[in-house]
Amino acid sequence: MHDEHNGQNPALTELRERLKGGMARMRLNQTDLATRAGLGRTTVSEALSPTKPAPSSETVAALARALQLPVEQLRELQRSAVEDIGGGVRSGPGRPIGEWDPHDLEVHPAGPGVASSGPGRPQARTLPEYVRREHDRGLSGVVEDAAVGRSGAVVLVGGSSTGKTRACWEAVQPLAAQGWRLWHPFDPTRPDPTRAQDALEDLPRVAPRTVVWLNEAQHYLGDRVAGERIAAAVHRLLVTVERGPVLVLGTLWPEYAARYTALPSPGESDPYSRVWELLAGRVLNVPESFDAPALAAAAALAESGDGLLEDALSRAGAEGRVTQDLAGAPELINRYRHATPAAAAVLEAAMDARRLGVGLHLPQAFLTDAAADCLTDTDYDQLTDDWAEQAFAELAALVHGKQAPLRRTTPRPRRRPGAPAPSSAAHSAAPLTAGPVFRLADYLEQHGRTSRTHLCPPASFWHAAHTHLTDPGDLGNLTDAAESRHRLQWAHCLRQRAADHGNPDALTGWP
Repeated sequence: MHDEHNGQNPALTELRERLKGGMARMRLNQTDLATRAGLGRTTVSEALSPTKPAPSSETVAALARALQLPVEQLRELQRSAVEDIGGGVRSGPGRPIGEWDPHDLEVHPAGPGVASSGPGRPQARTLPEYVRREHDRGLSGVVEDAAVGRSGAVVLVGGSSTGKTRACWEAVQPLAAQGWRLWHPFDPTRPDPTRAQDALEDLPRVAPRTVVWLNEAQHYLGDRVAGERIAAAVHRLLVTVERGPVLVLGTLWPEYAARYTALPSPGESDPYSRVWELLAGRVLNVPESFDAPALAAAAALAESGDGLLEDALSRAGAEGRVTQDLAGAPELINRYRHATPAAAAVLEAAMDARRLGVGLHLPQAFLTDAAADCLTDTDYDQLTDDWAEQAFAELAALVHGKQAPLRRTTPRPRRRPGAPAPSSAAHSAAPLTAGPVFRLADYLEQHGRTSRTHLCPPASFWHAAHTHLTDPGDLGNLTDAAESRHRLQWAHCLRQRAADHGNPDALTGWP
């Protein structure tokens, strides 16, 4: 094997000498050449550097055209140089698949982290067992083709936290055993605006047997400056036989896919024509929720000991939004732990209400008043006049899976046989308590039942319940909770209020 860095690759040495001769003849520096060739400054520098790998065929062609040199002659030198380096296997961006952590590829963590074994060390993150669904079969077919030498591409389209990135990660595992590399263009040390340009510069360097990882592909394909060129470069990579096999995997939200594939208005140019061509026939849709077979498979894994899936299934229920629950759980806990004091107090009031028997729909006025004594004296003194509005706005911000710690909700109308249909103008039956009502995220409710099980709510909680709650069942449950916690005066007041609002059992056992 020749050592190109020590000048023992004659073809590569000649190629670089001819490029440098062309620069001297035209009196160009590397920056000028990069501009004329439409390449990045780094790409040109590495193409001419004796310590860097051989440039790609596309880079050589662009440089040759810019320097008015014979394109095919220089491309032949490039091919000879590549063949002389490691038996025709040239280096390129990325690293072996087995060296990647899935979370570094933007697979969402699931569930709380496992405590680290030493101070200052990050928490270990685990993933639940994987449940294969319909889109996984289509994805596996493309991966199998790549494994036997046929380049391919798939873009998974689905909503937030529906399992797109995890599906891609599971799909490439068979390629890891074959020594494939994976290149993720995103560099966390560089600002987002450079992401597309970096990808464009390095795409010509992608070597065979490489997975190109375009997670959140809108950062590349939707870039106003480089998006169309990236789509063209990816297409060229897929159809150039000597550069394969390669596998391109991407993910998109539905709104981006719709934008890129929409027909332009008559007389208007199509800003995504190359992107549309790339996506055509290469899109797989990922459903929002698990269907019945997927839920059954997940339940079987939960029964065999997967605690993360078991917890998620207990909350997702018949809706089947298992992946959203798994992805959102860590972020919901982080939002609670890092909330402002006022927002944390509102959440704790909501957790206490749910664990002590109040229904799903929590009145805003109740939560606001109940939170007061959850604050320290210092935090309470620093409250502003609009603290409640700020706290509820903070808790309404969405995390992964379109979940919010505390979201405003609309109770569904109650329908009974023989009763008139609810008025469409009213949208729903009026709640018993005036004003907005909110619902606590299921995961935070579960967290509150365990983390606050031995805590007794403060006086502001009981006062707010007596003042604002009107549901007779809720009031009856809180009466029992107050008695069991020896809050007998509050129990007496809540019992009377429950009776006043129609709870027939409230006065049973009245002293």
